[in-house]
Amino acid sequence: MFDPASIVVGLEIGTSKVCAAVGEITAQGAFKVMGLGQSRSRGVRKGEITDPQKASEDIRQAIADAEQMADVEIRSVFLGVTGAHIRGFNNRGIHPVVSADRHITQDDVDDAIRNAKAVNLPHDHSVLHTIRQDFVVDDHDGVENPVEMYGARVEARVHVIHGQGNRLQNSIHAVQALQLSVEQVVFSGFASALAVLGKEDKEMGALVIDFGAGVTEYALYTDSLLRHSGVLAVGGDHVSNDLAIGLKIPLGRAEQLKLEHGGAEVGNDAKGAMVSLGSEPGASDRQVNLEHLRRIQSIRLEETFELIARDVGPMLSNARAGIFLCGGGARTRDVIAMAERIFGLPAQIGRARDVSGSVASLDHPEFAAPIGLARFGALRLRQQKPGTGWKSALGNWFRR
Repeated sequence: MFDPASIVVGLEIGTSKVCAAVGEITAQGAFKVMGLGQSRSRGVRKGEITDPQKASEDIRQAIADAEQMADVEIRSVFLGVTGAHIRGFNNRGIHPVVSADRHITQDDVDDAIRNAKAVNLPHDHSVLHTIRQDFVVDDHDGVENPVEMYGARVEARVHVIHGQGNRLQNSIHAVQALQLSVEQVVFSGFASALAVLGKEDKEMGALVIDFGAGVTEYALYTDSLLRHSGVLAVGGDHVSNDLAIGLKIPLGRAEQLKLEHGGAEVGNDAKGAMVSLGSEPGASDRQVNLEHLRRIQSIRLEETFELIARDVGPMLSNARAGIFLCGGGARTRDVIAMAERIFGLPAQIGRARDVSGSVASLDHPEFAAPIGLARFGALRLRQQKPGTGWKSALGNWFRR
């Protein structure tokens, strides 16, 4: 029998689906997924709520399914948020060591971190995360913990993720309308990385790309630290829209063709091949050129990857573990080959790591974000338990 106090729930309100993941911290301290619930998403565009009533109905369905599978009652969630308004940047805070012997104390470190968190944001933006990276003591770079060292100056470096406050509130309100409380709001791209990266991946450096229906999120780690994050307002729905326009077919049919015959690369099998659209009442059977279909799709995907590569810049060379693709777009035919070609790094499908449970969907890349959100909650829960300080529970993942 599980302890209700050890249950955490991650909720992702996506453009194509709403998904709730129920996790548990076992007596041995491991993270276990007990259930997943999902529903078709309506009232969400580009990762942001446009119809709160429809969104709340879909959230209710996903929560109910998760409760049934896990046999629990859900009262609170760790809520994933995304959207083009979310930004990430690196900041630093400097604190002079004023003691006569230049002995660095915890108070000196706390002051440096406090200064790093004092960021100037647009008046309508709120900080989602302030994630500690490392320290510099005088000219000594890459210090993990400067307490008990000697120096004249301590510099703390952090990664800050923030978003537009009112747009974040829309998601929070949709959840609270169901009499559920929001434990914390979490950037979904951060959660996806938390789900799919192992310790060695973070140490070697890795770029996680979550290619969803409405947006594409990404997070870069080097030396176990989050160095860069971002969101593009481009996703799988834009590919479908491109196909509908380019092939002059209805959007629903374009989505179906994308799933059944699409690909990130044209491929030799598409040369001269035709795909039937199927017969409709009063119309003859129409066919489209498969090479044309895939070329349209590849242009959009290639542009998306190139935008990410350009934004990440030279830091990409430190991602020695390569590219991890998750989200529904990770299932696209030949997308791994395209990612390797554009980024010049090995690529693979990102799947949930170091997670136990009998839920079949654990291996599916489209569930990385909700599982990562639940895992975020589990780490928070461990942080709050006696005898588990921040460092032992969370390592270098985050600290607010």
